[in-house]
Amino acid sequence: SDLRQILATKSVDNIQFLPFLTTDANNLSWLGYGCLKGDGTLITVNAIGAALQTLYILVYLYYSPAKRPVLLQVLLLLAVVVTGYGYFAIMVDTGTRLTHLGLFCSIFTITMYLSPLADLAKVVRSKSTRCLSFPLTVTTFVASSSWTLYGLQLHDPYITVPNVPGIITSLVRFWLFQRYKPEQDKPYSSLPA
Repeated sequence: SDLRQILATKSVDNIQFLPFLTTDANNLSWLGYGCLKGDGTLITVNAIGAALQTLYILVYLYYSPAKRPVLLQVLLLLAVVVTGYGYFAIMVDTGTRLTHLGLFCSIFTITMYLSPLADLAKVVRSKSTRCLSFPLTVTTFVASSSWTLYGLQLHDPYITVPNVPGIITSLVRFWLFQRYKPEQDKPYSSLPA
C-alpha cells in the first residue's frame, strides 16, 4: 500500500523509509543463510523479497525531495551488507559460518518483529487502533506462522524461534483490534473558537 500511495501521489510524504531499508537488509541476510544452507525455499522467497524491497527503495528515492539522506542510508546498508559478507566469508570458519549467520538473522528478525511495540503502547493509551494496519497484521501473522512451521519441519531453530515474536505481536494486535473496534475510534473534532 505504501508503494501504491507513492505512485498515486508522486510523493513520499508520511511514508517512512526505514522499514523498506531494514526489510531489504533482513531479506538479504536470510538470502545469504539460504545460500549457505542450500535451501531453495529460503533462497527463492528472500531473493524475491530483496528484489521487491530494492524496487521500493528505488521508487522512494525517485520521489523523495531530499535524496541525500536516503542515499546515505542506502550506502550505509550496502556497507553493512559488504562488511557482513566479508566477516562471514573471511573471518568465520566454514564449520560455524551457518550457525553465526543463523544467529545474526534470528536476532535481526526478532528486532524487526518487536520494533512496533511502541505503537501497541500508543494504541492502549489512546484506546484507538487508528495507527495499526489490519492487513499488515494479518500478513505478519500468516508469514510468521508459515516460517515457524517451516522451521519446525526442518528442525531449524534459526528459522523457528525468530518468527514466534511475530505470531505473538500479531495476536496482541488482533486482541487490540477486538478491544478497540474501529467504530470506537473517535474522529477528531475541531475545538470551538
